[in-house]
Amino acid sequence: MNAAARPTKEQLLNRPIVHLDIKKHDVSPLVNQMRDTAFSARDLARAADIYDRMLKDTECGVILCLAGSLISAGLKQVFVDLIRNNMVDAIVSTGANIVDQDFFEGLGFQHYIADDIYKAGLHDDLLRDLHIDRIYDTFIDEDDLRICDDVTRQIADDLPPRPHSSREFIREMGAYLKEHGKTKDSIVLASFENDVPIFCPAFSDCSAGFGLVAHQHARGDQPKVAIDSAKDFYELTQLKIRNPTTGLLMVGGGVPKNFAQDIVVAAEILGVDAPMHKYAIQVTVADTRDGALSGSTLKEASSWGKVDTVYEQMVFSEATLAMPLICGFAYHQQGWKQRTGKHWGKLLDEVPTAAG
Repeated sequence: MNAAARPTKEQLLNRPIVHLDIKKHDVSPLVNQMRDTAFSARDLARAADIYDRMLKDTECGVILCLAGSLISAGLKQVFVDLIRNNMVDAIVSTGANIVDQDFFEGLGFQHYIADDIYKAGLHDDLLRDLHIDRIYDTFIDEDDLRICDDVTRQIADDLPPRPHSSREFIREMGAYLKEHGKTKDSIVLASFENDVPIFCPAFSDCSAGFGLVAHQHARGDQPKVAIDSAKDFYELTQLKIRNPTTGLLMVGGGVPKNFAQDIVVAAEILGVDAPMHKYAIQVTVADTRDGALSGSTLKEASSWGKVDTVYEQMVFSEATLAMPLICGFAYHQQGWKQRTGKHWGKLLDEVPTAAG
């Protein structure tokens, strides 16, 4: 490619991702029709009914699990609306969704639509030269990400130098956005304001990890902030013990799925006969044949004593298609209007052993 044809960074980062808004369109008639069809459409309609049932069961604590690149793909507003309307009580996520994507946008940065760069004669080595990172068909500015990394370092520097759960650290990220953020439409901010705890069991595997590495390196032999994944597990188990009726709304699989399911077994380890998750939905495209957790069925989880099989549904669909329909249906059914926030963050602060 000659120099004249080489695009600039500004030319490539010119179409921001626009997040889907479930409030604008009532998808209930479409989902109701799907109930009388077949294959994934019928599965999706049943999943929407189960989620609606979770919300109408006011004893149920709803745990949202997020894996995959979801915020960069346009689903941020969907999850923000779930939080702000008491449709979710806790979140278990990969670090990338929470830090690299949501917190990143909370700081005022954006993700951008990446057209088919290969048809245009562009290649990823050019993107690297321009400090543009690619997430499938989405672009993100590496220079902006470095700012996000450094903000997490600043947050770590201001915290007491001890082990923290990821929930405690992300709460401080929410406080930072409350004071310095550029938008109200952030999962981290909405969770901070609505006392919805967020857990990232593999928290260092994201932009926050770079900030924590920089923090620990600068501290040397001095006391420093660390993330305690066992504390994460303990805290989430306490939620199960104190709120026995629970439901899982899982997007993708991996660590968030296993982490949230395992709290039933962890409660038993602590001597509490906690019931299995009463409700469970998983939206995934993972194959069921390769032995990976992401594709293992919810019925299989029942054999481990984790998930009841009365109200469970696998939906084999890509998340940006399925989640606006499932969540949009539940939103417009208005079962959430009967709910009040569980305030699980406050509850965890009152557990002496979870407070550090």
